[in-house]
Amino acid sequence: MSEHQYIRVWDPLVRIFHWGIVALFTVAFITEDDSLTLHVWAGYGILVLLVVRFAWGYVGPRHARFSDFLRSPRQVWGYLRDSLIGRSQRYVGHNPAGGAMAVVLMVLLLATGLTGLAVYGAEESAGPLSGLMAGSGHWLGEAAEEVHEFLANLTLVCVFVHVAGVAFSSLQHRENLVRGMITGLKRRAEQH
Repeated sequence: MSEHQYIRVWDPLVRIFHWGIVALFTVAFITEDDSLTLHVWAGYGILVLLVVRFAWGYVGPRHARFSDFLRSPRQVWGYLRDSLIGRSQRYVGHNPAGGAMAVVLMVLLLATGLTGLAVYGAEESAGPLSGLMAGSGHWLGEAAEEVHEFLANLTLVCVFVHVAGVAFSSLQHRENLVRGMITGLKRRAEQH
């Protein structure tokens, strides 16, 4: 393929967000029991990236905007059905299932981070929620920790589903979606 058949789809901020989340979630997940300081700072990093990404979803370029990739549940299920029978439409930006998974992952990461802040405040008397969690009782810290761990594990399951979906879509549309998230470039839409 010649160079003019590619267009810039993923801007640098979206790509930095994506790979930053990958790195920080990996660090947070791996260091859970071994290094509280590293775990906490990775969590803070995730929350900062999420805040930036949520804002960018409203003011960023076309394919970064939520309005470009949020679809109705009916469209998401229709896309999944069409994918399974090999007849799904190719999208230059997120396809409906990819857009839905991006939102699910962002919401899960936000909930995981907020429950992590609650745990940190209750059990370590540290972090931005320490004043709120002070004197809340050991049971609340333990409950928050259970929810935090459940959400982190659910996020990991969704990451595996996301990676499988990227691999499936890459094969189905003969397009390396991982390379696109590294370079920002994707093949232009086919002209019919």
